[in-house]
Amino acid sequence: MSAQPIHFVAPGDFKQRARVALDDPKLRASFRGAMDFLQGKRASQFPDGEELERLRDLGEAVRQHALARLPELLEQLEAKLTAAGVHVHWAATADEANEVVLGIARAASAQRIIKGKSMASEEIELNHYLAEHNIACIESDMGEYIVQLAGEKPSHIVMPAIHKTRGDIAQLFEQRIPDTHYTEDVDELIQTGRRALRSAFVEADIGLSGVNFAAADTGTLWLVENEGNGRLSTTVPDTHIAIMGIEKVVAKLEHIVPLSSLLTRSATGQAITTYFNLISGPRRAGERDGPRNVHLVLLDNGRTQAYADEQLRATLQCIRCGACMNHCPVYTRIGGHAYGTTYPGPIGKIISPHLLGLDATADLPSASTLCGACGEVCPVRIPIPQLLIRLRTEANRSPDERVAHPLRGQGANYRVTQDLAWRFWSGAFAHPRAYRAFRWLATRMRALTPARQMGWTANRTPLKPAERSLADLLRERGQAE
Repeated sequence: MSAQPIHFVAPGDFKQRARVALDDPKLRASFRGAMDFLQGKRASQFPDGEELERLRDLGEAVRQHALARLPELLEQLEAKLTAAGVHVHWAATADEANEVVLGIARAASAQRIIKGKSMASEEIELNHYLAEHNIACIESDMGEYIVQLAGEKPSHIVMPAIHKTRGDIAQLFEQRIPDTHYTEDVDELIQTGRRALRSAFVEADIGLSGVNFAAADTGTLWLVENEGNGRLSTTVPDTHIAIMGIEKVVAKLEHIVPLSSLLTRSATGQAITTYFNLISGPRRAGERDGPRNVHLVLLDNGRTQAYADEQLRATLQCIRCGACMNHCPVYTRIGGHAYGTTYPGPIGKIISPHLLGLDATADLPSASTLCGACGEVCPVRIPIPQLLIRLRTEANRSPDERVAHPLRGQGANYRVTQDLAWRFWSGAFAHPRAYRAFRWLATRMRALTPARQMGWTANRTPLKPAERSLADLLRERGQAE
């Protein structure tokens, strides 16, 4: 298995894919309608602005408190879970996480795995890896099941198949599920999907899930879902494997309550989700159901790079609600697949550079208008626009410059000519005499302005000095410069 970062498409082709998406009126209309609906649903769940801001304050405080004590809380979580009979594994990379899951599957002689929703498993390309080792992974979340049938990846972290219309799904089910007729009736489509999946829960050797939050004080894994597939995946097979990013831990079980309230209301506009699954260990003596073996894989995969930098650490506050995507003017127009990363939209632009490296994601921090909508709706107050500016700075910083916390791929967008241009500009503005001389020359020699001005003229008309500067005009009027 390659040690290179894993992508399902090359993130470096972002601009080309974005152009293709913009030229697809069906996709744009689909996303526009879906995002408008979700924005309205979220707004309806927060009618009291003051209550919303208090809840955001609380959510931010919980996440920052946990991140400030992250190493300590992870050790506490491991100790609690181990004492309860859970096998805890640490994975520094996606490769290591995949190898851990494969080792567990081989030890259990497993051929089939049923999966609840797990973005961490998407991140490490687990399905693809296990398929290469002749182990089938079947998605049980309806959205994930649809994109798996279509041979695609999720385009949204909460609603994986949001890019598909009812007609698309009806056609897909008719073609891929035996004895299924074409229908666009939503209830019938859901029943068809559930019927196809029902036997998979019983036949699976292993159930696999993600983790929304983990409480260090009680050793509890907290899963949020709406369909019940997560509960079946984690209780029916004899072995349950949970995969969790290391940032998901919080200090106390009670701290998860406000986060869950923010998560469901921000994500889908629901007052509360249908299922909360709390897992604290394998089946105990006398219990009639539940897995006999439980494993937890704690995944780093670049998160410690964000953790090491005090400003970038805020990235790890994310609770994966997707509200930033639903309100982003860029995501709304191009959809999730254009990004080429597991996490699209604003949160993907700030976390993917840590998971994959800035060299593989150099265009993503610039794929933003910096309108601030993502930061305004973030339930835990991640300063996404500020983090985007910081990542742009790191992408344009000289790769040879020594900094306290260098990022993987630093200098991915660095150009000597651009660096010289900025140095000249800042030098001219820092020294009044130099600025006046530059201004005098620029207004008199404006005819020599180049038609192509590096990246500026890729999408804009060339900058051209005015015939007379503002200072000249003020002086003519007898006003001070």
